[in-house]
Amino acid sequence: MESQKALVILILIGGKSTRFGTEKAAIEIFGKPLILHQIDTLYKFDQDIFLVAHSEEQIFNYRKEIEFPKEINFFLDDREVFNHHKIFKPMLGIYSGFKELLKLNFEKAFLLSCDIPLIKSAVVELMINESKGYDCCIPRWNNGFLEPFFAIYPVEKGFYRAKEILTNENYGLYNFIDKSWKINYVSVEKSIQPLDHNLVSLININGPIDIAKLVTQFE
Repeated sequence: MESQKALVILILIGGKSTRFGTEKAAIEIFGKPLILHQIDTLYKFDQDIFLVAHSEEQIFNYRKEIEFPKEINFFLDDREVFNHHKIFKPMLGIYSGFKELLKLNFEKAFLLSCDIPLIKSAVVELMINESKGYDCCIPRWNNGFLEPFFAIYPVEKGFYRAKEILTNENYGLYNFIDKSWKINYVSVEKSIQPLDHNLVSLININGPIDIAKLVTQFE
């Protein structure tokens, strides 16, 4: 039997971007697409990287616009337990990605959304180190707010949890975090901010105003 592989990186790109009118990850900042900023940083860690897309058409459009490194592979949304073809939920991407990662025998996945492009290497390294000995590692603010799209999750437990959530149609990502997991909550203010003063690693691009904010705060 193939030995279990410790960690993999999974990036969700399958969401619909109505505010931009184009694929969000293909939007350029500092001269290249958002997704390539992410991948360039993650590449330094010598981990397998998979992207979860909603359709073959989306993958085709991305490959047409962006020259991805040849090692990057794609998964497709699997609607086996979620037969709502006009609904696009992050939980579907998590379920689909974790289903494939489970087949590939990965233990944990560093889950990211494609709309946080300017992640810092030092913060990624912190999260990987802090995940050791835990099922799950999630940034947490002093007010209790979590950053679930920049977190490390257990693949097998996460797959069954996502499947249960899709089946029950209760899609909030906070529902994905099972309190029975051994979780390391990493303080944003105490642990992450000293490595990323303006916390650009946690800034989501949801509209044009967010791009302006990110450019201003990036160091």
